[in-house]
Amino acid sequence: MSDGNKGNEERRYVHEDGMGIELERLGPNAWRIPRKDGMRVPAVIYASEKLIQKIKEDKTLIQAQNVTHLKGIQKSCYVMPDAHQGYGFPIGGVAAFDIDEGVISPGGVGYDINCSVRLLRTDLSFKDFNKKKTELIRVLFDNVPCGVGRGSRTKFSKDQITELLGGGAQWVVKQGFGKKEDCVKTEENGKMDADPNEVSQRAMQRGLDQVGTLGAGNHFLEIQKIGTVFENNAAKVFGIDDDEKITVMIHCGSRGLGHQVASDFIKLMEDEYGFKDLPDRELICAPVQSSLGQRYLKAMAAAANFGFANKQMITHHVRESFNKVFGETDISVMYDICHNIAKIEDHIIDGVKKKVCVHRKGATRSLGPGRKEVPEQYRDIGQPIIIPGSMGTASYVLAGTKTAEEVSFSSTAHGAGRVSSRSKALHNIRGEDVKRRLEAQGIEVKSASWKTIAEEAPEVYKDIDEVIRVSKELGIGIPIVRLLPIGVIKG
Repeated sequence: MSDGNKGNEERRYVHEDGMGIELERLGPNAWRIPRKDGMRVPAVIYASEKLIQKIKEDKTLIQAQNVTHLKGIQKSCYVMPDAHQGYGFPIGGVAAFDIDEGVISPGGVGYDINCSVRLLRTDLSFKDFNKKKTELIRVLFDNVPCGVGRGSRTKFSKDQITELLGGGAQWVVKQGFGKKEDCVKTEENGKMDADPNEVSQRAMQRGLDQVGTLGAGNHFLEIQKIGTVFENNAAKVFGIDDDEKITVMIHCGSRGLGHQVASDFIKLMEDEYGFKDLPDRELICAPVQSSLGQRYLKAMAAAANFGFANKQMITHHVRESFNKVFGETDISVMYDICHNIAKIEDHIIDGVKKKVCVHRKGATRSLGPGRKEVPEQYRDIGQPIIIPGSMGTASYVLAGTKTAEEVSFSSTAHGAGRVSSRSKALHNIRGEDVKRRLEAQGIEVKSASWKTIAEEAPEVYKDIDEVIRVSKELGIGIPIVRLLPIGVIKG
């Protein structure tokens, strides 16, 4: 579909703070905020009627409109179906900037740099898993540190952490924690071009004891059963076509180190450039080609490498746990994707190939068949996309498309997307009730706190099936397999 054809229906939505947002309907699953009052490009929102109503409940649309004011922005600010309010950019926001005239914004990447998802295949059957489900969940909970305050099982020195920030998952594998193939099936091969010297001592200190830890919040480790297979050939190529087999999904990021990198550079950019010309202070930014912009890209890449390394260590602990409970188990990486990242990429804009700095804040890359960035084994299918649901609901594996390259800078949704704040969830939901309800559905839950279970209850998220339906109808992701949760570990 085109994001430039104006539909017949026009609506006006007035946010509760009195700021008017004008929405034009482009089609069943697309809306546009037209250019006006300093906007350099329009904002395009990909959502159904059902999802747009949820999106309207916070400041997502205001944030999307604000992003369009930034220098060098190309085509549109795109908002994915799972979008909700974030810091500066909406979560689910995608924007690309000219690398010579545009900017880089930490708010367009997020505090949890490279918060992302890895999917593991196993040769373990659901039948065999079910016999020892409780034991495995307990062993995983013991072996994969989660929650606030639980540190790494494997201690690295400061010098080793510096090497890790430069080498990512590849460095961890060289230390004996995994297989070379793990990195081949990881976005960027598990290592971005980074400069650890741009990471502050405070950030380094925060990350020193967090390699191989899950953390808290929406991070999780989930045991899943392969459910519906939509595309048999693609599922076979991805190695997830056997509905008797178990998969493992890991969702985490760069922990405190990434958060500190974001905080450090937000402060540096405020000091150097100020924010008086910005529609929102949280959109603080620096020119991509400036010294500070380049420093942030190198520090962000180092934090992303920490995120890759973190999941690699967790993968090692998962393998240890399965082997302890079931004996030798074949566990391989299907794919590992980035969220919360900025990358220099080639895209076709107005018929011309152009290098741009693409911000994906709570969005997933969706490259179509043939792109060199996709692992060779998957290249004829397209990039695997892993979109987790909420605790207790299905997750999906999709494949990237040529259409996404044309209409969203090769991007799609990254999850279900919250509809309720954590404070509101704690006020209305008891963790004990959620655990009982999920276990009645055959989903075993183990968490470091009742608080986390309440904050992450399924009802505080959007309908993942609706998010996937919209992505499919827009052509920004092709559903391949639906995965069903059977065991969840939360921080």
